[in-house]
Amino acid sequence: MYPSPLHLRSAGTSLLLAFHTGEAQVVHWGADLGSELPDLELLGAPVPHSALDTPIVGGLLPQASSGWLGRPGPRGQRSDGGVPGFAFSPALRVVSAERVPAQNGGDTAVVLHSDPEAGLEVRTMLHLNPGGLLELSHALTNTGDTPYQLDELGLVLPVPGDAVELLDLTGRWCRENHPQRHQIAQGTWVRSGRHGRTGHDSSLLVAAGTAGFANRSGRVWAVHFGWSGNHEQYLDSLADGRRMLGAAELLGPGEIVLASGASYATPVLYAAYSDRGVDGVTERFYDWFRARPQHVRTQSADGERGGSGKARPVVLNTWEAVYFDHRIEPLIELAESAAELGVERFVLDDGWFRGRRDDHAGLGDWFVDETLWPEGLTPLIDAVNSRGMEFGLWVEPEMVNLDSDVARAHPDWIVGPAAKSHKDGGRLPLEWRNQHIIDLANPQAWQYIYERIDALLRENNIAYLKWDQNRDLTEHGHRGRPSVHEQTLAAYRLFDALKAAHPHVEIESCSSGGARVDLGILQRTDRVWASDCNDALERQTIQRWTQAVLPPELVGAHVGPTHSHTTGRTHDITFRAITALFGHFGMEWDIRQATERERIVLKRIISIYKEHRGLLHSGVRVHADLGEPQLRLHGVVAQDRSEALFAAVVLASIAAEVPGRVGIPGLDPERTYKVEALMPTSADLPVTVEGDAASPFVQIQPPAWLDGGLTASGRFLTEVGLPLPVLRPEHALLLKVSAV
Repeated sequence: MYPSPLHLRSAGTSLLLAFHTGEAQVVHWGADLGSELPDLELLGAPVPHSALDTPIVGGLLPQASSGWLGRPGPRGQRSDGGVPGFAFSPALRVVSAERVPAQNGGDTAVVLHSDPEAGLEVRTMLHLNPGGLLELSHALTNTGDTPYQLDELGLVLPVPGDAVELLDLTGRWCRENHPQRHQIAQGTWVRSGRHGRTGHDSSLLVAAGTAGFANRSGRVWAVHFGWSGNHEQYLDSLADGRRMLGAAELLGPGEIVLASGASYATPVLYAAYSDRGVDGVTERFYDWFRARPQHVRTQSADGERGGSGKARPVVLNTWEAVYFDHRIEPLIELAESAAELGVERFVLDDGWFRGRRDDHAGLGDWFVDETLWPEGLTPLIDAVNSRGMEFGLWVEPEMVNLDSDVARAHPDWIVGPAAKSHKDGGRLPLEWRNQHIIDLANPQAWQYIYERIDALLRENNIAYLKWDQNRDLTEHGHRGRPSVHEQTLAAYRLFDALKAAHPHVEIESCSSGGARVDLGILQRTDRVWASDCNDALERQTIQRWTQAVLPPELVGAHVGPTHSHTTGRTHDITFRAITALFGHFGMEWDIRQATERERIVLKRIISIYKEHRGLLHSGVRVHADLGEPQLRLHGVVAQDRSEALFAAVVLASIAAEVPGRVGIPGLDPERTYKVEALMPTSADLPVTVEGDAASPFVQIQPPAWLDGGLTASGRFLTEVGLPLPVLRPEHALLLKVSAV
């Protein structure tokens, strides 16, 4: 007798599971079905000619033993007398399925599958959060008497036949999270990540949707894989018309061998359904993030509502200002200049520790360099704190240079494919930024790194760590066997232990920019560095798609130098400032070199950020659907729709002479609003100083509303819209919308 069906419901989403075939079959994942359901056994599929004699089931664990001809869920084997390949095709069937209490509300079920003959048991957890985000995970236990080698344990969900387009993200260093989309065709589409970290090219979101789905229209089924190591994401489209959207950890040969009684737990697959386009998917993720008890405060520090941490302080990072030139006098000058602008957190980047004059040496020796800092970091920290700012520090605990004391003393702590150290003739992986990886799966190495970072935090008044990871984990092995899985879990334990010991310290996940951005690392960190690129034009796309999953308060967004160090482009200060506003705002620039006008604009944007960060970091993210591909309108609307901030952005030259009217999405149609331009205004326009940028506007006469604002209903502003001024390419206009 199999369990009764389970119907999980929350926030307009239903997940319906049936078990009458012996498997956990997802009958429906999508729009809410209501409380009345038919007899699910009557929904069995027909049996065509030239096929198995019974309907084929693709459950939560697709298996060949059920006739599934696509990518299987579990894959593995046992050895018998040294001969591999036994127990290759499990027949895992449901033995129990029940609802369980959920700690944070929502709807939760646990399904237990077992195959006594194969000696395997799988426990599946499904949790539909109050905001509609689904969490799916498996835990496989070896119940047999001999070791079981697990090759893969996939997590899958079905998508319907009218999901005909697939959207995912890809990228590279300084160009992360750029979208690509294509028609779904028959076959298996796979994105593999073999970086040993999430990867610059990893897809933060994989979304299947109805034809032409857009920012605010169409039905969308989307997933995110919460894992910081090797992985695969895929869409399996079978000849019988069924489609599975899934992901799995990508395991190395023999990487997971389970002894009798041992278990393997998958990372979590996060899944969201929306009938309102990609913005609806984004809302599901934001609701989940902001409901976490450890989530950062989403409001300013003057009494407004928020989470458990600090409001997002204005940041100055020193990297593009001084690089490795760590002299206390210029750094104090930089701190003084930052404090004058209203900066609240000063972050000292790479170059403060022993032997670190460039990127060839010092990694692993996490001691303050006495030749640079004879009194330690205290004089700089005191100078920063005395000016009303927190002090932050860059670290890269998972990496090591061969030219370091720790590498010379412990060559066996360096990761490689060989069972012996490089000092004993073992081969090392190719270098990347002149560095290697320290083996955190080695308990002694892990303890050393923990003690050094712990000591830094105990001995110095450090409020924030910029935690970097500047290379892929290629040929990553522990004692000659692949160990990305172990390294990833050991890194997680390191974050967790330091967080437990220093709960007041915020940690940023940086991985040569955005190469470790996922919900696994974000369970342990307080923000991510989305990209090493501060070019505002590139950042418009990087931030838009990073924020398809991550709320703005978790995405570092900095005003870079006038002349971008990574692209060579030059942008006006208002464009750079408006771009950085829609995130966790900061600067990465030698602001001592800023012109008079640039400092005026920086002070204004910092004032705007401080006034509105409660809105920016708690509101609903919206993106207009516009016909002109080089024109964007995006913003944040308050939860009660009483106010909003929007940016109108021209990425490149547009086809029309004037942009025309643009509808403002997300407003209450029954309320009346005033729309006004916050930046640029006459105060932000160029002064007659040689070298200042030209006006962002290209027009003889502006739209009539631009100087004094416009008052209209939300319905009018959405349906009729607002005529935009003619902006030069690579410029933006910041709008404030307030209910009256």
